[in-house]
Amino acid sequence: MAAVALRFSGAAVGYRGAAVLRDVDLELPAGQVLALVGPNGAGKSTLIKAALGLAQVVTGTAEVLGSSPVRARGETGYVPQLDVLDPDFPVSAQQVVLMGRYRHISWWRPTGRTDRQLAAEALDRVGLADRARTRFGVLSGGQRQRVLIARALVARPRLLLLDEPLNGVDATSQMTILTVLSDLAAAGTAVVVSTHDLTLARDIADVVCLLNGRQWAAGPPQQTLTAERLREAYGGHTVILPDGRDMLVEL
Repeated sequence: MAAVALRFSGAAVGYRGAAVLRDVDLELPAGQVLALVGPNGAGKSTLIKAALGLAQVVTGTAEVLGSSPVRARGETGYVPQLDVLDPDFPVSAQQVVLMGRYRHISWWRPTGRTDRQLAAEALDRVGLADRARTRFGVLSGGQRQRVLIARALVARPRLLLLDEPLNGVDATSQMTILTVLSDLAAAGTAVVVSTHDLTLARDIADVVCLLNGRQWAAGPPQQTLTAERLREAYGGHTVILPDGRDMLVEL
């Protein structure tokens, strides 16, 4: 049986002692993909931040890679939403990726040959080996997202957390990102993806967690992405179903 990479037990998570998300009970084994699904404001990003030790576990427990979220941070990769980053920051794609090595070297030591080789390999993995010296800000949105994924990969994480990684991404970048995530899971890395896309969740996830202020369901896609579960979690919201239909889910 695969080791559990991420576990929340009876957890409520939030900020300054106030819970944003409650009743979280889920486990993610190594080598599997977890999709966090729910409407805007459901608590998806907060749950990811709790796994990083950046949001508070108000009640219950959170365990990451057999330790606390803060202690496991060195083995956890994080890809934030693209639109929270400044594309005008004057750095190259390679320099952005090398930022992912800073945990493994002293702050005063310059990056060495090994670090640069790992950065080159990470960029190659996301299909951007030829853009290493290109300024980050002139890349397309999808290419910038791939660079951020390479930045996370260069640290060789055992758990990778991605917050809306395909939001506004072109088709080529989307295909590349999904291939990378599939390969990571096959190699034993646990992957967490937050998304609004129910079809994506159905297609890539071993476990789907439905959130909206609380956890409404967690389990295999065929058990969680049902009309009943969606009605509970998405009451009053329009969703695009896995078959492509729009549906207003009413209470």
